[in-house]
Amino acid sequence: MLAARFSNVVCTVLVATALVAASTGCASRVQRLARQAGFQEDLVTGSTFRHRVYRKETSVGEYRVLHVYIEGDGRPFLRPTTVAFDPTPRDLLMLRLMALDPAPSVYLGRPCYFGLERDRGCNPAYWTVRRFAPEVVDSLAATVRSEAARSGATSIELYGHSGGGTLAVLLSTRIPAVTRVITIGANLDTVAWCMLHGYTLLLGSLNPAELNLHPDSSRLLHLVGSDDTNTPPALVQSAASRTGAIGSVRIVRGYTHNCCWQEIWRGVLSEASDQRDNGFSGSADPGGQAAVKCSRHIDTRGRGCDR
Repeated sequence: MLAARFSNVVCTVLVATALVAASTGCASRVQRLARQAGFQEDLVTGSTFRHRVYRKETSVGEYRVLHVYIEGDGRPFLRPTTVAFDPTPRDLLMLRLMALDPAPSVYLGRPCYFGLERDRGCNPAYWTVRRFAPEVVDSLAATVRSEAARSGATSIELYGHSGGGTLAVLLSTRIPAVTRVITIGANLDTVAWCMLHGYTLLLGSLNPAELNLHPDSSRLLHLVGSDDTNTPPALVQSAASRTGAIGSVRIVRGYTHNCCWQEIWRGVLSEASDQRDNGFSGSADPGGQAAVKCSRHIDTRGRGCDR
C-alpha cells in the first residue's frame, strides 16, 4: 500500500513538473521568436495587471499611427475539466503577422499570459471565464494609451486574432484614438460561441454582441476563414449584424481559424493604408489573394493550423 501511495505521489509530481515545463516552453518560445524578429521586450503596468509587450520601434512617419497586435486565447484548458497553469498560446500567429508589418508596432500581452500567470492579481479566472472582464479591458487600454504616448502616435490601429479580436473590439470603445480594427476569426458573440461548442458561459466577461457599440463599419474589418470551425463565418456574420457592422465581414475561402493568414497579411495592411482616409471598400478579397488555399504548414514545426 505504501508503495502504491508513493507511486501515485511520484506520478503527480512528474505530471505537474511536465505541465510547468510545457508552459515555460511556450513563454520562452515567444521570447525567442521576438528576439529573432528584432523586437524589444518590456513589462508595462496597466491599470490592474502587468503586461508583457514586444515593440517594433521605427519612425511613426507621416500618419503617426501605432499598430497594436493582440493574440488569441491560447490554451485556457488542457482538457475539458483541467485548467492550464499557463494559457500562453503555442501558435503565435499575431507575433508572426507583426513581423511582416513595416509600421511601428506593439505586440500586447494579455493579463497573466507569457509567464505572468503568478503575478499579483492573476488567477485562472482571467484566462477562463473572466478573460474579457472589464478590468482586463481597462488594463489593456491603459497599456495601449501608454504605448501610443511613448511612440508619439496620434492614432492607433488594433489587430486581434480569435479572443484577441474580441478584446480589440472592446478596446476600441475605450480609446478614442483608435481609428481602425481588424480581426481574424474573432469571437464577437461569447454567448453564442459557448453554446456552439458546449462550453461554460464566460460569466463576468463582456460580450461585444450585447454592447451598444455603434461601430463605424468603414473602420472595421472582420476576417474569417470559410473553413473556420472555432468561430464559423455564420457566427461572425450574425454577431456583426447585431452590432450594425454586417458589411465589415469578409470570408476568405480555404482558410481556417489559424491558417494561413500570413499569406495575405501584407495585402491586408496595404489596403488599410490605402483606405486610411476613406475606410474599407467592401471588397471580398483582402489583398487580392482570397483564393489562396491553406497549406497547413506555416509553422516550422507543422503547427500552422493549431489553435
